[in-house]
Amino acid sequence: MRVMAIDYGDARIGIAVSDALCSICGEAFTLHERDMARAAARIAAEVQARNVGTLVLGLPRNMDGSEGPRAALSREFAALLKTETGLDAVLWDERRSSIEAHAILRDNGRKTKQHRKNVDAVAASLLLEGYLGRLR
Repeated sequence: MRVMAIDYGDARIGIAVSDALCSICGEAFTLHERDMARAAARIAAEVQARNVGTLVLGLPRNMDGSEGPRAALSREFAALLKTETGLDAVLWDERRSSIEAHAILRDNGRKTKQHRKNVDAVAASLLLEGYLGRLR
């Protein structure tokens, strides 16, 4: 069973899926969906198609560790994912993941205007790598 990491956003959702051995990120992509219920249904289809057994959902926290409105949305999305997939989402601290994703893209020669296309998938892959690293 694979692990899927999700970087939930209002318009774009980064998805990263591990390889079959759950050792590295096998693929990463972005879903474009604004409706939370439709997003959960689309992710449920991806879970089924890719034989995913664990969901890791980014939980945005403030730098002091407190939670704000974005964290509440992630918790709401986790509940929706549970309904759609039957899987409990592991809530994973995603502080600085987007900042690191932008830095990775910039360091690889991507112009800032082009980041929007890939930053969510890169952020999801960072969440996945963090989670897989903790499993080891």
